[in-house]
Amino acid sequence: MLNHGKHLFEGLFVLEMANNHWGRLDRGLKIITDFSRIVRFNNVKAAIKLQMRDIDSFIHKNFRDCQDIRYIKKTLDTRLSRSDYETLVQAIRSAGCIPMATPFDEISVELCEKMGIDIIKIASSDLNDWILVEKIAKTRKPVIVSTGGSSLKDIDDLVKFFSNRNIPLAINHCVSIYPSEDDELELNQIDFLRSRYPEHVIGLSSHEYHDWTASILMAYAKGARTFERHIDIDADGIPVSPYCSLPHQIDEWFKSWKKAVAMCGGSGLQKRIPQKKEIVYLDHLVRGVYARRDMAVGEVLTDDDCYLAIPLQKGQISCRELMNGERLLRPVIRDAPFMIDDIDSPYAERPELKQLIYQRGF
Repeated sequence: MLNHGKHLFEGLFVLEMANNHWGRLDRGLKIITDFSRIVRFNNVKAAIKLQMRDIDSFIHKNFRDCQDIRYIKKTLDTRLSRSDYETLVQAIRSAGCIPMATPFDEISVELCEKMGIDIIKIASSDLNDWILVEKIAKTRKPVIVSTGGSSLKDIDDLVKFFSNRNIPLAINHCVSIYPSEDDELELNQIDFLRSRYPEHVIGLSSHEYHDWTASILMAYAKGARTFERHIDIDADGIPVSPYCSLPHQIDEWFKSWKKAVAMCGGSGLQKRIPQKKEIVYLDHLVRGVYARRDMAVGEVLTDDDCYLAIPLQKGQISCRELMNGERLLRPVIRDAPFMIDDIDSPYAERPELKQLIYQRGF
């Protein structure tokens, strides 16, 4: 199950619909349409994430009229019905993206399960809300958790909890500052999380607003493999929060990730296999072995009988193959190259090595 989770999380982009698209179904559907096009154009794996709250249980009844408490007011203003959520989930699936949600209460977890949400997110604020965490674990669904503002014990306890239940868990480094300045990103925490939790996919959930290139390039190079950003559209006269990304910015973000993947190359767990063009280039810089004097058949080759110089010619032995004590099978004149067929060399006894010597050089 954990291996399945790693496969699911690797290369996954999570696009969170910020502020629950202000509780407007039409705006939410437009966001899904606009961003799913960017996803398809870039051919990436992406989840579009909803925020889910059951208002009647989430906000105490005595405080539902407190418009001066910002978080309560915004939660009430962005309220959605179950039918709205179902419509959005269906639209996400139809658009080729993965339905994902952050439930903030137990009733919302049940709704996630009923609607077939594929991945559940635990927000940084709920990392140690064990009533909610227990409810989420009972669904057996893969989970991504953000670690903004958490203690090390909080993360250790959560990782152990999900590992003991064999539930796939990805761990996002996150700084819960909206928006974040570049010098607040703390990307070195990715190294720490990878070292401490090597069995889990480590990701980045970020809220910076200066660019959509540098952080993902560095995060991928450090080993982050799942990424999350808030998304929004510039429409209806509603201001876009600075920590949100517009469609063209997410397009830039995806392309930067692809550049990072290309630049980092293969696995960092084993020696890379050099490309053929690299080998050919380096072969041109290798020195070949040339005769310092005329030599006859049967003479034994010593350091005093030869010198090294470029270019290396096809079939010629190089500094890599030169050995003292090799006997000449053919005469070689002064300043001529020593060819692999001219000497009694162990390299000549192996056809694959002999073929490589014939093919390299000028």
